[in-house]
Amino acid sequence: MKLLDTVAMLEDIPKEGLVRGQVGVVVEELAQDVVLVEFSGLDGATYAITPVTTDKVMSLKYESVLMV
Repeated sequence: MKLLDTVAMLEDIPKEGLVRGQVGVVVEELAQDVVLVEFSGLDGATYAITPVTTDKVMSLKYESVLMV
């Protein structure tokens, strides 16, 4: 995981109000296996920012697909 990667939660973090599948952005690398992830709503307002171990998130990638 690196700075500004888009990630999805792989498990719930109830104390932060986060559930599996929620999408956030890595805003800081805290350690080799810990990143700070910011979660925002559609209005851009942050509703959670929390340290997460990299085994609890999945990096999301986008690649355009050539249609034939």
